[in-house]
Amino acid sequence: MTSTKNKKLDSSHLEFKPYKAEKGEEYMSESQTEHFKSILSLWKDDLIGEIDRTVHHMQDEASNFPDPSDRATQESDFSLELRTRDRERKLIKKIDESLSMLDAGDYGHCDSCGIDIGIKRLEARPTASQCIDCKSLDEIREKQTG
Repeated sequence: MTSTKNKKLDSSHLEFKPYKAEKGEEYMSESQTEHFKSILSLWKDDLIGEIDRTVHHMQDEASNFPDPSDRATQESDFSLELRTRDRERKLIKKIDESLSMLDAGDYGHCDSCGIDIGIKRLEARPTASQCIDCKSLDEIREKQTG
């Protein structure tokens, strides 16, 4: 199995320089927009590469084991890998939505209250669509409703 099967679906493994805003720089300036476009594009390319590697790995490793236990283990491993890739496919869709928002000039603002999400939060989760306060409230509501 590949060592990437346990990789979290986040951008923390991507290497980029944290953005240093100039004094008085406008939020989501052109340089900030380019910074996030670069992060999102690199992340998307990385995920697409993982999907391609999974397809090739499954084609190369597909064996018809005579032992039912070995066959079950392989099928279980493939199933786990496919679930991970399905989550990544959904994440790619969110990345594409974020890239579209960047192009439209709507990126970086909370969908719920409209305030700036913040550079550090967006670097931690480039697909964030809510500020930390609104996201926290949503999570509290979700816990309360079950």
